[in-house]
Amino acid sequence: MVVSPVAFLSSTTTRLAINVAQSARVRRETYIGPWLPEPVDTSNDPEVGAERAEALELALLLVLQKLSPAARAAYVLREAFDYAYADIADILRLSVVNVRKIVSRARRHLAADQRETVDAVAHRQLLDAFRAAARNGDVASLESLLTPDAVSLSDGNGIRGAARVPVLGRARVANLASATRGFWSGADVRHVEANGRDGVLLYRDGLPTTFMTMAASPAGIHQLMWVLEPGKIAAFLGSGSRVQG
Repeated sequence: MVVSPVAFLSSTTTRLAINVAQSARVRRETYIGPWLPEPVDTSNDPEVGAERAEALELALLLVLQKLSPAARAAYVLREAFDYAYADIADILRLSVVNVRKIVSRARRHLAADQRETVDAVAHRQLLDAFRAAARNGDVASLESLLTPDAVSLSDGNGIRGAARVPVLGRARVANLASATRGFWSGADVRHVEANGRDGVLLYRDGLPTTFMTMAASPAGIHQLMWVLEPGKIAAFLGSGSRVQG
C-alpha cells in the first residue's frame, strides 16, 4: 500500500533518473563529439521562476555531469525543487547528515565552475545580437559580444556540419560563426524557451534541424551550445506538452 503517492512518485522518478544517468554515462563513452544535456521546453511551465530557472539552465546541467548521479539528484532536489534534507535522505536511502554533506560538496564543486549570470532580458538581447552578427558575418561585433575564453559546443553525434571538438577562444568562435553565414541563410529561426532561458530553433524546409542557446555573464557570452542531434531535437519538441504546472 502506498501511504504517500507524492513521496512514492518522487522516489521512483529520482531512482529512474539515476539509472538513466548511469547508463547515459556509459553511452557517452562512444558519443561522437561534444555531448550536451537534452534541452527541455519550459515555456508552458508557470513555476519556472528566476531561482528555479537558474537551477535548470543548460550550462549548469552540463557542469552537473561532473557529479555522480546520486550527488546530482541530491543537488537538483534541494536547489531546484526545494526538497527538505530529510525527504531527500528517504528518496536516496541515505542519512540526513550524509545528504547535507553531499549537497554541500556539490555546491562547492559547482561554484568553482559557475559564473555570475545575466538576467533573462540581457540574455535575450545578447542572443539576438549574436544571431544578427553571425547572420551578417560581422566578426567585429561577434568578438565584442564574446569573452576571451568563449567556447562553442556542437552536439551532433557525428551529424555532418557539427564540430567534433569544442571551439575555444573569442577569435576562433567569432570566425567560425562568421564563416558559416550560409548556416543561417534561408533558415526559419524561431525563438523558444528551454530550461528557463531563451534559445532559438532553426527550421529548414519545414523541419527542425538545430537548437541553439548560450550562457553569459556581465562580461559577455562565454558559452555557445548547439544541439543538432535529431533525437534531442525531437525530444525537445515533445517536452513542452509534458510540462505540468
